Amino acid sequence: MVTKEQVLEAQNKWGAGVVKIGSLKENRPECEGFANEFLDKLYSFEAGPVLFKPTKCAIEQFRPTKLKALSYFIAGEDRACQEDKGFAIQPWTKVRFENADFILEENRAIAMGNYYFTDLDGNEAKVEYTFGYKLMDGELKIDLHHSSFPYNPDITA
Repeated sequence: MVTKEQVLEAQNKWGAGVVKIGSLKENRPECEGFANEFLDKLYSFEAGPVLFKPTKCAIEQFRPTKLKALSYFIAGEDRACQEDKGFAIQPWTKVRFENADFILEENRAIAMGNYYFTDLDGNEAKVEYTFGYKLMDGELKIDLHHSSFPYNPDITA
């Protein structure tokens, strides 16, 4: 059975990885290397598509491949999706999760809640998320990543 502690550990690794990517933005080769490693370690792209719907995407909302996820996180001249600005190279100084709840199963887990990204000025951006994890070789890997800004009734469609 996947435990809540395993999910919390996976979330901490994810948050620390996003912060580290941003800290490396001035050294592009190292940033790219770490971001690739981050995706390999924390996402299950090697096992098939990942249902990845990141926050700041309007044209290519869904990113089922590692190349498109990498584009979202670090952008760059050779980015796979032209709308990407590099979410993780903002940079962020902290990521914290507030989980609403978990579904824990034998080889899977789902977590939903809010996560908060702190920028260099100490401002927090609140984002809603749902992450699905599958147990692979004793480690939780993300195969579902959906995040979006909270509903704002002041914005008209």
